Amino acid sequence: MRIALINENSQNAKNDLIFDALKKVVEPKGFEVDNYGMYSAEGSAPLTYVQNGILAAALLNTGAADFVVTGCGTGEGAMLALNSFPGVICGHVEDPLDAYTFAQINDGNAMAIPFALKNGWGQELQLKYIFEQMWLEEPGSGYPKERVVPEQRNKKILDGVRAAAYRPLVDIYKDLDPELVKGAFAGEHFKELFEAHAADGEIKDYVLSLID
Repeated sequence: MRIALINENSQNAKNDLIFDALKKVVEPKGFEVDNYGMYSAEGSAPLTYVQNGILAAALLNTGAADFVVTGCGTGEGAMLALNSFPGVICGHVEDPLDAYTFAQINDGNAMAIPFALKNGWGQELQLKYIFEQMWLEEPGSGYPKERVVPEQRNKKILDGVRAAAYRPLVDIYKDLDPELVKGAFAGEHFKELFEAHAADGEIKDYVLSLID
């Protein structure tokens, strides 16, 4: 599994802390982590939580990432932004129980964490426990276990509803403010990571055309 970390501008100073906590939990599992920023330096390719959604959608829909870890001050804005795009199912994860139940019941591919709200001392421990519970077991295995069949059935129904409800991603990008979209891909290491891991196709071509 390849996991992408995306921070927005209000929480960029915590990028190193989040990145380190994530790597310590998932790298022993054989997962890889790509840090898309924004990084700790103020003003370095700033990302709003709306741009988090634009960026996450490109990563997940091209296979450049299998899962996105993101958030904002409360986590709500990032969660709403990511869920505005096709191919993204993002849960709002405040604590380890949220992480476990979202993974087992909803089997999503992104989580939005409140990096400021209710987070002070021990935040690195809270993040560690969240990441441990997110990937404790095979996602979609059900909770409680006797509910696995209806939960998996409901997930398939949700996937079908979402497929009918969304337009193609490139069409969406073209209807948004061009500067907003380009800014989502302006990170220092975006191009090298995206070119290396995104599958060839219309989305990859369009995104790279914006930054070349």
